[in-house]
Amino acid sequence: MKVRSFGFWAGFAALLLSESPLSASPAADTTIAGRWDAIVVAREVDVPFKFEIEVDGESVKGSFFNGERRITSTEGALTGNALTLHFGQYATTLEATLKDGELAGEYQRSRGVYPFRASRPSEKPDAVPSNVPSIDGTWITTANSKRDEAAWRFIATQTGADVEATILRLDGDTGTLTGSFHDGRFVLSHFSGARPLLLEVTPQEDGTLRLEMNKTTELRAARAESAAADAIGKPTESGRYTTMKDPSERFRFSFPDLEGRTVSNTDTRFQGKVVLVSISGSWCPNCHDEAPFLVSLYSKYRAKGLEIVSLSFEEGKQLENPKRLRAFIADYGIDYTVLLPGEPKELAAKVPQAVNLTSFPTTFILNRDGRVDAIHAGFPSPGSGTFYEEAEREITEIVERLLAENTSS
Repeated sequence: MKVRSFGFWAGFAALLLSESPLSASPAADTTIAGRWDAIVVAREVDVPFKFEIEVDGESVKGSFFNGERRITSTEGALTGNALTLHFGQYATTLEATLKDGELAGEYQRSRGVYPFRASRPSEKPDAVPSNVPSIDGTWITTANSKRDEAAWRFIATQTGADVEATILRLDGDTGTLTGSFHDGRFVLSHFSGARPLLLEVTPQEDGTLRLEMNKTTELRAARAESAAADAIGKPTESGRYTTMKDPSERFRFSFPDLEGRTVSNTDTRFQGKVVLVSISGSWCPNCHDEAPFLVSLYSKYRAKGLEIVSLSFEEGKQLENPKRLRAFIADYGIDYTVLLPGEPKELAAKVPQAVNLTSFPTTFILNRDGRVDAIHAGFPSPGSGTFYEEAEREITEIVERLLAENTSS
């Protein structure tokens, strides 16, 4: 019997180990995949949220959530226990290390860094508290606004002790807050890669609510149909805030696209068309809420004579190299015109025909003559429920009406 050499067996063992899942490429390690209960620390406040990691061979992706919408990384890598995820649509990066079954690191953005940590969801269900008060419905809240807003809306959908909610302002909402009832209050939170918010909602004996945002800002809320709500005031209507100095003038724009070519309202492609001009910015969370609707609207009505132009106001570095805007365009599949007018602080100077133009986004809808027929300030997310549906319906109905009209010039 011929005895094989030790070198053969050593080589054979090495081959087996190289094919074993235990020693697979670090990027293929699935122990990091799945749902995580995560926290970012924003202004010394812990903001909890759901996070998910997917591993498929060498591909690693991470996703934030805004209600049912996913915000997924555009690049990712797992090297050993070190996770790196880039979110091109936000120009942000998450770096974290897996140790003892937990992730710890930081979420890096242009305006600063959020410490980040995450652990696996508990397998033990939370005890359901008894006597949970109902906050389901629409409430009117006091406003903490730099604009001339008397009131906001707080919109809640409740199932037992669990709540989904949002605060709707003129410019849009906070995104979908989720949470439940504990120790006499509802603790809700949201982080979708932007606008971190911890909201504590405490029912009061008089039927009102005390809302505390990020441990600093306090609001008072009353049910929309109550006298207490009337005493707070009326939320500013999105269709009446921004106006034109001279409604008889044609709306003007003349700015470069991402290739540096100047595009103007006088160009042939816009003549005799219904044109929707969106004041936007890839940094703006509410503009991310609006983009899927505009993409759908353009797909449906482009052949009937609709054009959409996004005036995307970006910070200085992004104007030099609009990498984030390109990722924003790719992420939502935008195929309408996108122009670069300047920085957000230049909004009033670059769009001088408007009055009270302070909201990102703001939508100008032009008739076939190029004059402004309607202006819609802000845009809500699906978390605003019927108010989101209303915004989509109102804009769609205006577009359909204008498309049905003949040119009157």
